[in-house]
Amino acid sequence: MIGAIMSPFSRRDFLVASTLGVAGYRFGTSAFGAAGSSAIPERARPAKSTILFFLCGGASHVDMWDLKPDAPSEYRSAFLPIRTSAPDIRLCEHLPMTAKVAHRLAIVRSVSDFGRATGDHHAGYYYNLTGHAPDPTFRTQGNNRRPYPDDWPFMGSVVGLRRPPHPELPSVITLPHKPSRAPYTRPGQFSGKLGPLHDPIYLNGSEAEPMRFTAPSLTLQTSAGRLEERRGLLAALDDARAEFDHNAAARDLDAYQDKAFTLLSSASTSTAFDLASEPEKIRERYGKTVNGMSLLMARRLVEAGVPFVTVFWKENQAIKDKCRSAGGWDTHGNNFNCLRDFLLPEFDRAYSALIEDLAGRGLLDETLVLVSSEMGRKPLIGDRRSGGVNGAGRDHWTACMSNILAGGGVRGGQVYGSTDARGEYPDESPVGPEDITKTVYHAMGVTDLRAKDRADRPINLLAEGRPLTELF
Repeated sequence: MIGAIMSPFSRRDFLVASTLGVAGYRFGTSAFGAAGSSAIPERARPAKSTILFFLCGGASHVDMWDLKPDAPSEYRSAFLPIRTSAPDIRLCEHLPMTAKVAHRLAIVRSVSDFGRATGDHHAGYYYNLTGHAPDPTFRTQGNNRRPYPDDWPFMGSVVGLRRPPHPELPSVITLPHKPSRAPYTRPGQFSGKLGPLHDPIYLNGSEAEPMRFTAPSLTLQTSAGRLEERRGLLAALDDARAEFDHNAAARDLDAYQDKAFTLLSSASTSTAFDLASEPEKIRERYGKTVNGMSLLMARRLVEAGVPFVTVFWKENQAIKDKCRSAGGWDTHGNNFNCLRDFLLPEFDRAYSALIEDLAGRGLLDETLVLVSSEMGRKPLIGDRRSGGVNGAGRDHWTACMSNILAGGGVRGGQVYGSTDARGEYPDESPVGPEDITKTVYHAMGVTDLRAKDRADRPINLLAEGRPLTELF
């Protein structure tokens, strides 16, 4: 448990809990530097960390970032656009706190899948988390499309691979959950071809206890830096070895035995994960929800030097029936009431607090914050699966969405690209998820994307796309 009462974790424990059993790939830092040349221009002062805030379900771009007040009524949002701290940016009226930090934001309104995805969540996650268009298996398998060992890697795994390792903490951390519940785990959030050693480390949180984060399968505890139940840890590692003996990845677990004890006894670990040490005023500013506390945790992690932190918006099961969704941004029904009463207020408070907090601590210039989702929402109001027009929902829409970037050298107060009069399709400067991913790499100083597959053949981890250097 991490929070008010803290039980430290080890990367090895997390590896055992989160790995998909991927093995046999010859990847690592040494693989880079083979044939080929960098396709990403180098930055003089790259960001030290990235926080990816992923709005699970498909956030409505036309109700948040790209309102069309002059569109026909059957498309037009029920919300009004308001002025912000940036002259060129108008935001939803239910994002008043975010409006005050708009001078720090760059809104990319013209992100599209260009028909390459399938319109479902699995493909949307994969494309937006890896930068790679979904392969044909997403069309043939639909929601049965599981994460595969030969998937292209999550952008965070690539950053973690290329950046110098943190001396004590994991390089890639994801919280407060792993979307979605098995067996429908979303592809794209794992290291795929890079092998399980580069998977993110997962922390679990809950709405019931938002300050309490747990490590899957972790039973050990420490007190004042003193390692207890060392024998129990060894037994857990032995169990993990037995479970993975059939997999070549088991041999890689040895590399983390020392790391496990270092993490468990590290003062840095205790400091980074102790939310209780935050002033009450700060916790109130973020909002004492699992998503708010996850963003506060993300701030603490980048402050401690973790290169890549992902916060996957955790759905609130209490509102799932009201929104015809899983309780997140997949608002198939009652779209406007769900956004106004639940989703937008929680997002507005937590996100604006993160931007303000990072800026106030002098961390924003060295921390890239990216808000993304697996898709936008259909501008035409009414989903036939939830009552049509009377259901007041918005269906999936992969042809257009908005991404928001802040910090990490990005120039705030700007809008990149535009959409048509209804917000259905990009109009000016269309970009794809591969361009956004390349932009993250550019911000983080990741210039070399060469690797080798298990047959020693050189590959490029992301050949498509270009970084949006004009944002910086």
